[in-house]
Amino acid sequence: MVLVDNGVSRQDAGTWRYRAAILVFAGAALALAGAFYFQFVQKLPPCQLCLIQRWPFYAALPIAAAAAWASRRAPAASRLLLALLGLGFLAGAGVAVFHAGVEWQLWPGLESCSGSLTVTANADEFLQRLQNVQIVSCTEAAWRFAGLSLAGWNVPLSLGLALVAFLGSFGRNRAG
Repeated sequence: MVLVDNGVSRQDAGTWRYRAAILVFAGAALALAGAFYFQFVQKLPPCQLCLIQRWPFYAALPIAAAAAWASRRAPAASRLLLALLGLGFLAGAGVAVFHAGVEWQLWPGLESCSGSLTVTANADEFLQRLQNVQIVSCTEAAWRFAGLSLAGWNVPLSLGLALVAFLGSFGRNRAG
């Protein structure tokens, strides 16, 4: 083991980044499994904002896997990937705060979540659209636990994953 000036070995630093990447990967995978459980087992269809909130979790799976793989092979790349994960989860937390605010009616949501339907001049076409449209409102929480909706729970989850990713990237043991 080669020691660097801060007393942390390259192997130890690589292990720290590896663990952070694996923890982010596992957190993202479990969050998506939970989202799919509510969607397909509990039959709670997601709204447009719910689907957008999943993007950081989808992106995290390959990025976290790459960061774990690079943790000892390419430490600078691993740090960069972990920082990218942290930024992605911060953005996801922002979307979750926005969505929770929409549910609490603190501000208006997206137009695509409102359930509005454009009216056409042709009555038959309009009736056909009505039969095929299934818009889930972003303003109503489909499920709550301890007073928080899924969007509300996404805030601490995303912030926690961002923290883990940033600690892995910029933590005290940046050796290697």
